[in-house]
Amino acid sequence: MARSWPMTSSPPAKRFNWSNLGLRIASALVIAPAALGAAWLGGWPYLVLIAIGVALLALEWGGMSAPVAPTRVSAAVTVAVLASVFLAYQGQDALAWGAVVMGAAAAALVARGVAERPADAAFGVIYIAPAAICLVWLRSTEQGHWWMMTLFAATWAADIGAFAVGSLLKGPKLWPRFSPNKTWSGFVGGLFASALAGFGMAFFSVFQLNLAAAALVGFCVGLATMAGDLWESALKRRFGVKDSGDLIPGHGGLLDRVDGLMFAVVVMALVRLANIWGWH
Repeated sequence: MARSWPMTSSPPAKRFNWSNLGLRIASALVIAPAALGAAWLGGWPYLVLIAIGVALLALEWGGMSAPVAPTRVSAAVTVAVLASVFLAYQGQDALAWGAVVMGAAAAALVARGVAERPADAAFGVIYIAPAAICLVWLRSTEQGHWWMMTLFAATWAADIGAFAVGSLLKGPKLWPRFSPNKTWSGFVGGLFASALAGFGMAFFSVFQLNLAAAALVGFCVGLATMAGDLWESALKRRFGVKDSGDLIPGHGGLLDRVDGLMFAVVVMALVRLANIWGWH
């Protein structure tokens, strides 16, 4: 009988482990420069980094959604998402988004018989592909490297601000059912930090964006970052796992690190596309 959300057992809430803080910092010091460098350079280094990330995320998704036969599901999700990414890199945006729909359907068909819920394979494509496409598109726009730097700055500021303020002030829980350790104070702190990061990127760089707009962009990115983090917490509860994987020492899986970024880049791309303030 297929599982339903309420019937899935939830793992106990996991508190921050201060003993591996050094390991977490060391991992971040390796990952962050690689991401920043590839995004700044663009071109094939950036595309290769995205492709590697997609493959790793698909591998983790297969392990969570189809633990009995993860390889088949992971391969189907990887192929579907990479097809859309390469089309986006060639500037074929309409075809890229069409490939997401077709790839999701194909992944569900491939997962039949090996996954308890074949639709989870389709959802894996729908979850990963939009973020990957938006990463490609955003970097290709005018001043794309600065938009990417602002994305990273606001996303990381939201994470750090939420953790620091939440740890200091504590208070009422934000969504205890799925993420028992997150608080409203951390939520507000994260939003303030991300808005400040957006403001700072425009103030201290040649980024052609007025300061008020930059702060609002940072705020929107921060809101999306925390929404993505909460959504992934809910997914892990659904699948009954504590972490998406164990790829990154001290952090868990790659999905545990980029869950907020995956939502944030889609919001950033929508803001960039809207061009409401006439920025360049």
